Amino acid sequence: MRAMRTASVLAIWLTLMPAVAFAQTEIRVFVGGAVTEPVKAAGAAFTRTTRNTFVYVSDTTGALQKRLASGEKADVVVLAAPGMEALQKANLVAAGSRVDLARALIGVAVKAGAPSPDLSTPDTFKAALLKAKSVSYVNPKAGGTSGTYFEGLLQRMGIAEAMKPKIVYRMQGSEVADAVAKGDAELGVSFTSELQPNSGVKVAGTLPAAIQLPTIYAAAIPTSAGKVDTARAFLRSLTGAEWRAALTKAGLEPVGQ
Repeated sequence: MRAMRTASVLAIWLTLMPAVAFAQTEIRVFVGGAVTEPVKAAGAAFTRTTRNTFVYVSDTTGALQKRLASGEKADVVVLAAPGMEALQKANLVAAGSRVDLARALIGVAVKAGAPSPDLSTPDTFKAALLKAKSVSYVNPKAGGTSGTYFEGLLQRMGIAEAMKPKIVYRMQGSEVADAVAKGDAELGVSFTSELQPNSGVKVAGTLPAAIQLPTIYAAAIPTSAGKVDTARAFLRSLTGAEWRAALTKAGLEPVGQ
């Protein structure tokens, strides 16, 4: 009798195994560079509790917008607010799914151990830029929020022409940090959360308040998402002390929580 019961339990387990395996979903996330690190940390925590796994595509907001618009699929998208608003207008994200997550600030990096420039006022920052031998930031053609803003700022400050020979373009903020760490650029300008993870650089500070670009990053579920329920569960997990700590560690300010 015991043998029969054991065989029955085994048969039921073998029957359920495909369903269990099916429940372990792979979630595809499009994520802007400025929030990549905390989103990956949240994904790791979600995996530990649900056994769902993640595939991340980290790029600039502009590049990710284009990928969604071209028909590429994702289950979650996390972008700078202007990009998210464009996706909402184009009906590329589900109505009501947007969640504002964090505020990012643009900062300035120098090589670890190097002296920090004076960032106290727009004028001292301008002087630091003119004094620097080279400055790296994200090429606006890559669709990066910080790079597009900074290039416009150089024009508004009246030093765009003087800076041209010094510019070291990169395609993402993490690459800006790499350029500074490797000595390819004296200064790097990008969101602090993209500069901070690189141990080869020091974040000297943020841009002066008068010329800063506080940028909200938001998450939503694309209309083409195939794992909607799991995506919703993941977005609901982006709350609480652990999530706020991950944002703070990355140099971001939690919002809407």
